[in-house]
Amino acid sequence: MRKFEFVALAAVAATTFSACASKGFVRRGLEEQRVAINQERGERVAGDSAGRADLASTRAELASLRTDLVALRTDFGTKISAIEGQVTFAMPVHFDFDATAVRQQDEAALTKFAQVAQAHYKGALITVEGFADPAGAAAYNLRLSRSRANAVRDFLLTKGFDAGNIRTVGYGEGRLVRPGAAKGETGAELNRRVTFVIENASTATTVAALSMR
Repeated sequence: MRKFEFVALAAVAATTFSACASKGFVRRGLEEQRVAINQERGERVAGDSAGRADLASTRAELASLRTDLVALRTDFGTKISAIEGQVTFAMPVHFDFDATAVRQQDEAALTKFAQVAQAHYKGALITVEGFADPAGAAAYNLRLSRSRANAVRDFLLTKGFDAGNIRTVGYGEGRLVRPGAAKGETGAELNRRVTFVIENASTATTVAALSMR
């Protein structure tokens, strides 16, 4: 009889221990699951926050770029176009007849361009394109246009640009704004000009900034 009672008690104890062990295992599993869910939720929230921060930063950068590009357009009459990795700035920077020096009245426009380029196109290659009106020999006008581009480059270097990021090219009397206009004729000054081409620039960003409302 006693042996039977001992066996019965042992069986009950084993069952109880097993039940407790099973409950403990389940509790541990639930706790681990809860921790994993909370961790995943925390990572998701952190990711969402980072995503919102990145989006806000991008919008702020676009808004800043748009403000600067609009200022170049409205304050200085700059024509801006973006295509195939290049952003072109047709600046209202002109030269006196047969002269290469940067005029004082054009320094404000060049300074603003320098600020915009350094703020939004840092490290990009900038090409300064020089032009001349059709007066004189073509070979002379080619040299003259190169000298004008070099003069503008030298001005930009005083604004903190890296010389390795600026190159110059002269097109002489090519690509005339006012065909045939030379010397003191109407529109001749428009032919004596420089244009900036920023290469390796994000044209998509520029277009997005210009199209913002």
